[in-house]
Amino acid sequence: MIQREYAGRTVALNEEGFLVDAATWTPEVAEAIAAEMGVQLTPEHWRVLIACREDAARNGGEPPGLRRLTTLSGVTTKDLYRLFPKGPGKLAARIAGLPKPKACI
Repeated sequence: MIQREYAGRTVALNEEGFLVDAATWTPEVAEAIAAEMGVQLTPEHWRVLIACREDAARNGGEPPGLRRLTTLSGVTTKDLYRLFPKGPGKLAARIAGLPKPKACI
């Protein structure tokens, strides 16, 4: 486990950089994680992140897969790759403070 400070808040991360406890997530933490990953969050990003968090809350903390995320957020797969390059499901989950999606390798 790794301790990191984001937005003045110390959080625990696993070896892949995902929050250990989703309850430590805040929008400010999301902004800091996104900046670290080279992503500047826009309203479109937030739509995806909120959809991720709401779905995870309904499904025992498990983030949605890519197909489900497109349906929930109303953002196309092509746009998800534009917003969250090199693996939108994994990157969106990480910024949203959720565990790595099971569908991601």
